Amino acid sequence: MQVQEEMLRRANLHSGANRKKRVYSSKYALSSIGYCSKCGDIYRRIAWNNRGKHSTVWRCVNRVEHGPDCCDAPTVQEEELQNAVIKAINTALGGKDEMLTALEKNIAMVLALEDETSMESLDAKLEELQQELLKRANARQDYEDLADEIDLLREQKQNAMAENAEREGLKQRIAEMQQFLAEQRGTIQVYDEQVVRKLIEKITVHDEKVTVAFKSGMEIDVKI
Repeated sequence: MQVQEEMLRRANLHSGANRKKRVYSSKYALSSIGYCSKCGDIYRRIAWNNRGKHSTVWRCVNRVEHGPDCCDAPTVQEEELQNAVIKAINTALGGKDEMLTALEKNIAMVLALEDETSMESLDAKLEELQQELLKRANARQDYEDLADEIDLLREQKQNAMAENAEREGLKQRIAEMQQFLAEQRGTIQVYDEQVVRKLIEKITVHDEKVTVAFKSGMEIDVKI
């Protein structure tokens, strides 16, 4: 379920004010999860040569393609961005008890949104309408209104299934964050691509800070 969700996200990666289609890159953990706070476009990893000084930076794609007149988002050194992510993770670890309490509340909120009888009631109603449709069809009576209602219920069922899958995915991500917080001893000293892939959903770059959004739903601001 999580793989399907991630594949769908990658296949439908759009960013910026005009929702331009972007190609997903999986080479670096920060690829396609870093976003510009000003125009909404993604940040891209670039080998930069600034007046003879070579470095690796992350820049807003909109600014790279169209210049500062379209977007004046800041350029961030890769090490600076990685350190901000490490700091966000360590902040979560430093307030482990508070974070675990918040995660428990998040799970309670997700559970409160569940309606275990909704799918069963939809199936029961569909079965009832289908039986009635067959009766009318056999009696050569008009059943167009029933067919329309059945189509509507089927659409509602698909939406309900998608919502259930989304809730289950969120519960799984919260559980993974809980496990990480419970098992991690000490702080993170070195940037780890696998940890980032596992925990981080999105990074939004502002002028003087980055907002790190965890897959569990929590967000932490870090000054840069």
